[in-house]
Amino acid sequence: MENLMEWYKERIEEISMKSPVYSCCGDDCAVCPRFIAETEEELEQTARFWHEVGWRDHVVSNDEIRCKGCGTRDTCAFMILPCLKEHAVSKCRECNDYPCERIEDMLRRSAIKEKECRKCCTDEAEWQLLKRAFYEKEKNLKR
Repeated sequence: MENLMEWYKERIEEISMKSPVYSCCGDDCAVCPRFIAETEEELEQTARFWHEVGWRDHVVSNDEIRCKGCGTRDTCAFMILPCLKEHAVSKCRECNDYPCERIEDMLRRSAIKEKECRKCCTDEAEWQLLKRAFYEKEKNLKR
């Protein structure tokens, strides 16, 4: 796992100071490697990390790993975007059905991925950023 996201580790202090930018599923895009990668090499390292952690079954292209935010996509891994559109809300907590089975499923799946990610992170500061990015969904959805 060493050196897969060296760029991220090198910028930990800078990245950790960023103000939160919450996605529709409660991720914090401000510290998400996919969202903040600035170069093709950073995207390549991120894609390798995603594969190594088990978030993808193969190393995807830079175009596939690159993220420009929820507003630029029609769907997402947790199917939150289509649900928001269907219920005509901008945030899950605005929905009369919140919290729903879709949210509960997302949180269960995320908890499994959190354990996998934690095993792969040897650097504590890197882990704390990834935790902030992906594993504080429940807290962030309530904001």
